[in-house]
Amino acid sequence: MRGFRIEPGEVEAALARHDSVADVAVVVRDRRMLAYAVPADGAEIDPAALRRFANRTLPDHMVPAAVVPLDALPLTSNGKLDRKALPAPDLSTHASSRAPRTPEEEILAALFAEVLGLERVGAEDGFFDLGGDSIIAIQLVSRARQSGLVITPRDVFQHQTVAELAAAARPAGEGEEIEAEAPGTAVGVVPATPIMRWFQELTGPVDDYSQRMLLRVPPALGADRLAAALRKVIDHHDMLRLRVDRSTPEWTFEITEPGTVDAAPLVRRVDVTGLTGDALDRVLHDESLAARRRLDPANGVMAQLVWFDAGDEDSGRLLLTLHHLVVDGVSWRILLPDLVTAWAGGGLQPVGTSFRRWAQRLTAAASDPARAAETALWNDILATPDPLLGTRPLDPAADTFGTARHHTITLPPEITGPLLTDVPAAFHGRVNDALLTALALAVAEWRRARGIADDTAVLVDLEGHGREEIVPGVDLSRTVGWFTSIHPVRLDAGGVDWAEADSGGPAVGTALKRIKEQLREIPDNGVGHGLLRHVAGTVGPRPRPQIAFNYLGRAAAGDAADWSPADPAALAGGQDDALGLVHAIEMNAHTRDLPTGPELTAVWTWADALFDEADLTDLAGRWAAALRGLVAHVTGDGAGPVGGFTPSDLTLVDLDQDEIDELAAELDDGFDDGFDGEGEPG
Repeated sequence: MRGFRIEPGEVEAALARHDSVADVAVVVRDRRMLAYAVPADGAEIDPAALRRFANRTLPDHMVPAAVVPLDALPLTSNGKLDRKALPAPDLSTHASSRAPRTPEEEILAALFAEVLGLERVGAEDGFFDLGGDSIIAIQLVSRARQSGLVITPRDVFQHQTVAELAAAARPAGEGEEIEAEAPGTAVGVVPATPIMRWFQELTGPVDDYSQRMLLRVPPALGADRLAAALRKVIDHHDMLRLRVDRSTPEWTFEITEPGTVDAAPLVRRVDVTGLTGDALDRVLHDESLAARRRLDPANGVMAQLVWFDAGDEDSGRLLLTLHHLVVDGVSWRILLPDLVTAWAGGGLQPVGTSFRRWAQRLTAAASDPARAAETALWNDILATPDPLLGTRPLDPAADTFGTARHHTITLPPEITGPLLTDVPAAFHGRVNDALLTALALAVAEWRRARGIADDTAVLVDLEGHGREEIVPGVDLSRTVGWFTSIHPVRLDAGGVDWAEADSGGPAVGTALKRIKEQLREIPDNGVGHGLLRHVAGTVGPRPRPQIAFNYLGRAAAGDAADWSPADPAALAGGQDDALGLVHAIEMNAHTRDLPTGPELTAVWTWADALFDEADLTDLAGRWAAALRGLVAHVTGDGAGPVGGFTPSDLTLVDLDQDEIDELAAELDDGFDDGFDGEGEPG
């Protein structure tokens, strides 16, 4: 097992040699080494200078991530260092133990900061510790390639710091294994992917099943110029030229040649000069509804652009409506910059693997024996008892989007910030581990309080971005389409007293470790379920879980700048009211990076006939309370030992959770959390 032993005494001795230091203590918290320094008489502690001084005599991994000046070190009643009284450092600049040194580190540090919205990132900072997620990882891969470095999303998960990822990166064109596609591969009939087959099972009208984005745009955008930009984007991204033939039970999906879609009829200008408030909202609502209804998959009309022209002096709005078959959350992060680039007259970056080639490779993977071996796993998960939550089972014919109710919860920056960074870092995990732990705790307690079930296991349909690296030679970092995967998970946080979950007691940390390991047991983030359910047919069409969860990642919030997101509240819904709901309860969460800090927003949607509003708001409130408990467990005073490793972190040794916790407790006696600078036991 690779790792560096950190000796706090050695670090303290090195720092104490500086003339400005009278006393110093070094601890490790959440994988970061922290130094607390008391100035000598008449001196002042300069944290940056003290770290540079330490770097002259200490190896990189032993340089503190932060130096915190104190008037005096806090002591316990028996004169020992009171570690719990040491204040948390301000790590908002995200400066690590050293600055980047190699060209690769400099490129990746800059890209980390760019995609995560940070001022500065150091060489030893971890992508997920800083709030990254799997969707942002795909953006990182794309931008790295544009900067001349080849990495994969899997590299980002396996080599999470700038330094580790730089060592794994390859120069573009050197030793690349991306499959070269023959001319014309991107055009023609597309094998139906699992999500396309899932789509065919929906109940009700689907021609206008869509996603939308509303942007602020500069004055005098120009309808002709906008149509030319859209034409360029449609010709570049193949799925925007998709046609759907539903004349037979097995639908046919076909991508037409570039140049076959006339973009001009897809662009509409609406004069909103002088309109504000309710008057503008009514126009936005009516035009968004009309744009959605103009979608026509059978005739290849998969996009609509509506330019709300506010005149020559004021910024207008641009509504982009795309059929869901051709777009997903990751695709928007590709399409929007490309549209701006095309409008400005720039060239578009090439696409790695076409959607059609991906679909061919993906569906072929359904017959892989290794994939078939997952069948027992999925059937076992789907056998999890799923006691009825509402007054009756969901009926998609009656429980439609038109009958759905919604409840929105927003967590403030002081909760969202540590939830995205401190909590995943403490448990060497990802933000989904925390979000799903809170969901499992909330649902189990909500069921128990209503006499529905005492079982702590909760069955959930989990959505993912679906761009998993399951076949070699594929680069999907700039491929547009609907890649989403949906798979069931059994979440069992164990028996946790709700008062402890609410207050952040030790049991919530144990619960998160359990959920984290249950999620890690799912191969390839669950993409195999769709292949076996919808393509191979070895996983039976059992009733779906009643609850669905989707975390859409984090993105910058809209501001007054042109081409930034605008408030979409006035827009009509993205689906026909007669389309049947798929789950009794659906939860969609996302994070917006605001000037005041990140805010996590979750929209809870449910079938109105199945639940009282008070019941669902109570469930949503319990989820938010459990998240606050997790944050308090990691960042609050008096919470006791937090964080730690789980078996999936230590692949080179065979230890169960009890053995890992016992080892951590032994090490904790002598050295804070007792782990080394490489994230593994020393």
